[in-house]
Amino acid sequence: MSATARNEGWPDAVSPDQPLLDAYSKAVIHAVELVSPAVVKIEVERPRRQPRSTPGQDEAPAGAGSGFVFTPDGLVITNSHVVDGGGPLRVILQDGRVSTADLVGDDPDTDLAVVRIPGAPLPWVSLGDSRAIRVGQVAIAIGNPYGFDCSVTSGIVSALGRSLRARTGRLMDDIIQTDASLNPGNSGGPLVTTAGEVIGVNTAMILPAQGLCFAIASHTVRFVVSRLLRDGRIRRSYLGVAGQKVPIPRRVTHHYDLPQASGVFVVSVEANSPARTSGLRDGDIIIGFAGEPVTGVDELHRLLTEDRISVPAPLVILRGVERRQMIVVPAESPAARS
Repeated sequence: MSATARNEGWPDAVSPDQPLLDAYSKAVIHAVELVSPAVVKIEVERPRRQPRSTPGQDEAPAGAGSGFVFTPDGLVITNSHVVDGGGPLRVILQDGRVSTADLVGDDPDTDLAVVRIPGAPLPWVSLGDSRAIRVGQVAIAIGNPYGFDCSVTSGIVSALGRSLRARTGRLMDDIIQTDASLNPGNSGGPLVTTAGEVIGVNTAMILPAQGLCFAIASHTVRFVVSRLLRDGRIRRSYLGVAGQKVPIPRRVTHHYDLPQASGVFVVSVEANSPARTSGLRDGDIIIGFAGEPVTGVDELHRLLTEDRISVPAPLVILRGVERRQMIVVPAESPAARS
C-alpha cells in the first residue's frame, strides 16, 4: 500500500492544495482585520408618536442596515433605503459605542447616503478604484445581516457593468455582481478586496436566487458622495414628461436614416415644465436630445445630467411620421430640490 493510500482520509494527511487554501484564508483575514473596525450598524428609530406595542419594552427599529466610516471625523457611507425610515438615526460601532447620526445627504436614484457621527478620530477605510478590478477576483462583504454584527462572507466578482433599477424606478449603472452572500441588513456595508480597499457598497440581492448579489461600484460612490457633501443632494435636469419606450416603424427609420429602432413615446407633459414650454405634446416620440439618439426612458435619464440645467438643447421628435426639432431648456429636477 502506498503512503498516499495509507494517509488518505486520516487527520495527518496534508492536501496538496493546503498552501493555497491557507493563502486565501490569510488574505481574507487580513482584509477583515483592516476593514471591520470601520463597519457600523445603522438603525432608524420609529417616530415617537407611534405607541409601543408592549409597554416597558424597547421597540424594534423601523429599519436597519450597515455602513462604513470613510473619514476619521465620522462620515459614514450607506444606502439611501437604509436611512429612509422617517425617524432619528442611531449608529452602533464595532466596539459597542452607540451614537446618534445626522443625515448629510441622500440620493435615492443611486441608493446612496452619507451620515455623520461624533467621536473623531474613528477607524476608517478608503475607497478603492472599481475600474481596476477584474471578473474572478476575490470579493469580501462585511455587514450586519439580520442583526448579526460584523458578519463576513467572501466570493468572487461575478460580473462588472451590470444595471439595476433603484427603488425610485431609475436605472443604476456600473453595478458589480458578486456571489459573496448578502442578506437583509447587509445593505450599505462595504464590498472589499483582499487589500482592504472598498470597491463597492452592497445594495441588493435577488431572492430566491442564490449567489446573485450586487454592489454600487466605488467609482460611482466617489462621485455621488462628493456631490452629497457639497450640496446635500444630486442635482439633475428634467424635462417634465412621462413616457415609455416604443418601436419606431421601419419605414420611418429608413426614410429619416435613424440610427435607432425605438424612442420615447410621450404619455403626458407636465404643466409649466420645460417640455411644455418647448412645444412638446402628448403622443410625440422623442428620438434625440442634445445631439444624442434616445432609444428609451433610461437613456433619456442618463442624458439629463446636472450640466444640462438651464442649457438650451435640441430635442428631436417624431410627430406622426414627421420629424421635427425644437429647443428645450431643461430645469433642475424638483426631486433634487426637495
